[in-house]
Amino acid sequence: MSVDPEAVGHFYATARGAVAAQLLRSRLAAFWPPSEFGPGRRISLLGLGYAAPYLRLWRESTERCIALTPAQIRAARWPPGAPSLSCIAEEDALPFPDLSFDRVLLVHGLEVAENARRLLREIWRVLKDDGRLLVVAPNRMGIWAQMESTPFGHGQPYSSAQLSRLLSESLFKVERRDTALYVPPTEIRLILRGAKLLERVGHRLALQFAGVIFSEAVKAAYAATPLCPQPRRRYILVEAG
Repeated sequence: MSVDPEAVGHFYATARGAVAAQLLRSRLAAFWPPSEFGPGRRISLLGLGYAAPYLRLWRESTERCIALTPAQIRAARWPPGAPSLSCIAEEDALPFPDLSFDRVLLVHGLEVAENARRLLREIWRVLKDDGRLLVVAPNRMGIWAQMESTPFGHGQPYSSAQLSRLLSESLFKVERRDTALYVPPTEIRLILRGAKLLERVGHRLALQFAGVIFSEAVKAAYAATPLCPQPRRRYILVEAG
């Protein structure tokens, strides 16, 4: 992977970044309602890429919630002001045993992966057999993918069909899809204040021009253990505060 956490963090500190995060969190909560992760469920969740702006949705309702960022950059500490629940690792050598997580959220990760298929195979390995993967990726038809001033404008954007095909080739079965981010990537306050209205209109009338696409997938029932495992690489855990 190649993503600069400082640049992404700066984006989310801006007005348009805050609006984008709010809109995406709303869609993510529809996929995985935090209320379903309540006491007794013992849900473990892994956020890959740069997931910190979104993991707060589930942190209090999961037994374990971890943010993982690429090894070639300094990991962003998460959550702020609390013992660190973040680590860094190679994208094709995640530092977790097989069948470790009930949920994996991949955001700001797939599009900048050095090898997307290897990354997805590692996710397949650490995901439980009844677990779920939720991928958030830039839509190749959307204007956000064309704007390098946002984290959605870097790497390889996808169409919904391309993402589904990639997941299928990596032994996943897509069960649900959605789109979001119809507001333009602007700093104009008047437009940002109308973001929720633009989101509703866009979601109804212009699905193909969404800024991002979502795909929720499970392990394919017929899938066997992936062949030709890659040599394990060194990984580094961030010391807890």
